[in-house]
Amino acid sequence: MNWNFIIFSVIKIAIVVGVVQGMVAYAVLAERKISAWIQDRVGPNRAAPPFVKAIPGLGPVLIRLGLFQPLADGLKFMLKEDFTPAGVRKVYFWLAPAIAVIPSMLVIAVIPFGSQIGHQQMVISDLNVGILYTFGIVSLGVYGIVLAGYAANSKYPFLGGIRSSAQMISYEISMGMSVIPVLLIVGNLNLSQIIGWQSQHGWLALYSPVSFIIFLVASFAETNRLPFDLPEAETELVGGYHTEYSSMKFALFFLAEYSNMIASAAMMVTLFFGGWTLPFWGLDHPAGNLGMGIAHILVFLVKMLLFVVLFIWVRWMFPRFRYDQLMDLGWRKFVPLALVNILVTAIVLWAKS
Repeated sequence: MNWNFIIFSVIKIAIVVGVVQGMVAYAVLAERKISAWIQDRVGPNRAAPPFVKAIPGLGPVLIRLGLFQPLADGLKFMLKEDFTPAGVRKVYFWLAPAIAVIPSMLVIAVIPFGSQIGHQQMVISDLNVGILYTFGIVSLGVYGIVLAGYAANSKYPFLGGIRSSAQMISYEISMGMSVIPVLLIVGNLNLSQIIGWQSQHGWLALYSPVSFIIFLVASFAETNRLPFDLPEAETELVGGYHTEYSSMKFALFFLAEYSNMIASAAMMVTLFFGGWTLPFWGLDHPAGNLGMGIAHILVFLVKMLLFVVLFIWVRWMFPRFRYDQLMDLGWRKFVPLALVNILVTAIVLWAKS
């Protein structure tokens, strides 16, 4: 048994999961602060442990920034009553939040978030079929939402679950087809190899901008973010599939949404924007150099955070689509456009060969 491999894999899993969960917590804070800025408000600036208030000078600054708000929100979810309505299908009701949150974390396993440090690659599992794995796992997330809608035994969650299943099917197709030109250009399904190709030839967003645009818009639909948050549309469905949930079960749906958003941002950085490389700073570095390895991780995180901010900004700048508009965009616009994009890419590559 290769204990060295097992130990380092466990360490990488612990670090990646910890970082992602920390990013989820502060993505919520960022959303509240950015929305406050857009709406000319202050945002969260009160929550803090008592000892922070006693720190002269620095304490009030930390409180105004709202840095302790995620801690207060987490404690609130854990301490609230976990209420289960009498009419629900209890087994499925309890199972749905876990099914929703697990796929969002599994996607992170194949994302190369850096080059290497020592002899360890900065990816949990460097699969040769990384793209197929991500699409297979992402498509499982909808089962948690559909199950929540069914288990609640209520009309609003049920409608939210039906909407979510139709929405996921519609945009999963166009998202998958948008990646095919990337595979045609690179000729490899391994995400690390795709980053390596971009290090030598330039970002794939420049080679196939249509693929990137389709993938970006489909990501909003896949993560149920505005303007495509029809499964939970508060003005129509109260809260959609999580209307009957409370306490930590509700928090798990919240966690799944933001984890999916971070995973989608990581995939866009990997597929279209060179991952941890920069146009002037690619793979030509000393293998395993600690400083360079950490710098590459920071580059990846900065790119990913820019997309997270984009997700948040769009939510507070655009109105929600009607459901018929959402379906029309997915089936009548994006699917034909993705097919044309594949055909054009194939013809150009054939002409160059």
